[in-house]
Amino acid sequence: MKNLIQGQTGQWEVVIGLEVHAQAVSNAKLFSGASAVFGADPNTQVTFLDAGMPGMLPVLNKACVDQAIKTGLGMNSTINKVSVFDRKNYFYPDLPLGYQISQFYYPIVTGGYIDIDLENEVKRINITRLHLEQDAGKSTHDLHPSLSYIDFNRAGVALMEIVSEPEMRSSQEAMAYVKKLRSILRYLGTCDGNMEEGSLRVDANISLHQPGTPFGTRAEIKNVNSVRFLGQAIEYEIVRQLDIIESGGTVIQETRLFDPAKGVTRSMRSKEDAMDYRYFPDPDLRPLVLDEARIEAIRVTMPELPDAKRDRFIQEFSLTKYDANVLVAEKETADFYEEIVGFSKGHGSGKLIANWLIVEVFGAMNRDSKSIDDLPFEPQHLANLVDLIIDNTISGKIAKDVFSKMWETGKAPAQLIDELGLKQVSDTGVIEKTVDDVIAANASQVEQYRAGKEQVFGFLVGQVMKALQGKANPGVANEMLKKKLKATN
Repeated sequence: MKNLIQGQTGQWEVVIGLEVHAQAVSNAKLFSGASAVFGADPNTQVTFLDAGMPGMLPVLNKACVDQAIKTGLGMNSTINKVSVFDRKNYFYPDLPLGYQISQFYYPIVTGGYIDIDLENEVKRINITRLHLEQDAGKSTHDLHPSLSYIDFNRAGVALMEIVSEPEMRSSQEAMAYVKKLRSILRYLGTCDGNMEEGSLRVDANISLHQPGTPFGTRAEIKNVNSVRFLGQAIEYEIVRQLDIIESGGTVIQETRLFDPAKGVTRSMRSKEDAMDYRYFPDPDLRPLVLDEARIEAIRVTMPELPDAKRDRFIQEFSLTKYDANVLVAEKETADFYEEIVGFSKGHGSGKLIANWLIVEVFGAMNRDSKSIDDLPFEPQHLANLVDLIIDNTISGKIAKDVFSKMWETGKAPAQLIDELGLKQVSDTGVIEKTVDDVIAANASQVEQYRAGKEQVFGFLVGQVMKALQGKANPGVANEMLKKKLKATN
């Protein structure tokens, strides 16, 4: 079996299931008309219902339901025609109602799967369910040494909780799953996927067992808001649980928090089971009944999703699977790539544009902390630059110099080539004379080449390029030099 952990007492398998809380993109909350926009001043987006005032009745937001349906379709899931909202009872300062309106027995979405790309394989992770529920408020404990503050702006915001089957076997698989799910949600437009703002949060359930034995006791790591932190938290938890088990101890079913500063998980509370929450159908909400027409109306609006776009890029632009996966990971990047290709006039430019985007553009973006939305040049400029390489106006080496200036100034590549005098020399007469001069000036190296020392050819090419200040067409120069050397042999 793959992904086994070697311990002192034998090999162990890691079992990971994830619960992803994705905030549905909507103007208002799930059951109230309060704004769901992030970043407002504390407690300025709160209705009487959100604050838990008595006598307030919830009204279901249709837009949030549609987002859940669309997400389910994007995960190849079943959309249930009848679902029920339940009350999940627990008491916490940031839960003003004293219960959370959620779905337990009859969720809106069940089944489905997400395919994740690993190093040498594609692995399918099955989805258990997606249910709609309210978010809680936010408690802040570090503003005063003896006080805690509560912001109810987030209370009542619509969450889609997406629960996977416990089918991941490493931190790498869990990270790949979250990345892929986030990408799908962003393509669909049902969640913005902003983990820093908390609109996508992950709970990780982790346990260990030896192959052939029942699953071990799981611990849950709550509210991880970074893919990198998720990987670190899982790796720490694997070591922690293995140390407990192999020293004769027992892993406790509990909820833990990850401390990114220290790289450790710490206990938060004992893990509750469903019975502890005393679920029952919310008496203020009727069952949610969907008809096929509503589901189909959403199905026809479905965009091209990452896997389909990747396959099309491979077929249409002759990309490698790796390059296509890099380009489609973020919708904005995939759209930007297609926009550039649309401006290009060069035959078969799609692959070269992909190379330039992944290597040069992404490299400059990382160096200068820029995003696709704030690049210092126009999309057509990169297309023009690639076209100039294809038609032999400039070499690939010169193109890198032009790109650097294009990044600095935002000017079009043709303008920069003229200003800097970088146009490639393709005049065969000029190149031929330079080749003749190089052969005459390097008789010793020419004799070595004629004697079979072929590596000397690179030196002679370098002399030709040096004489023409790096602007000679490499193909023409190579061919001309070979022809002349053969003639002098």
